[in-house]
Amino acid sequence: MRVTGENYQAEYDEKVGTIFLRGNFRLNGLEEYRPVMDALLEALAGSNPLTVDLMKLDFLNSSGIAILSKFVLEARKSASTILIFSANEDITWQSKSLKNLQRLMPSLELNFQCSPTTPAA
Repeated sequence: MRVTGENYQAEYDEKVGTIFLRGNFRLNGLEEYRPVMDALLEALAGSNPLTVDLMKLDFLNSSGIAILSKFVLEARKSASTILIFSANEDITWQSKSLKNLQRLMPSLELNFQCSPTTPAA
């Protein structure tokens, strides 16, 4: 499944059990985020473990953070769900906000990494 907008993309790759969220999510309210939530839920139903890759997600507004919170609450309903978030420690909002999701689902695994750099020539 793929959801795209002018400056954002959500794409589920079932072969690797990962949903990639990229770009700048500035949608207005929970209703505009519904297609994104549907993609997250489809990925959750199709993969265990499921990785949510946020490495290239530069911005997520408060409605988007609310959607991630609702998604995590949905995921924790199943005790056997393994949920992993790959996050970019160089993106300030991620390092500040994502740790709160572990309060909702203590088994949530957060993997913070630095942005990949281009090797010098």
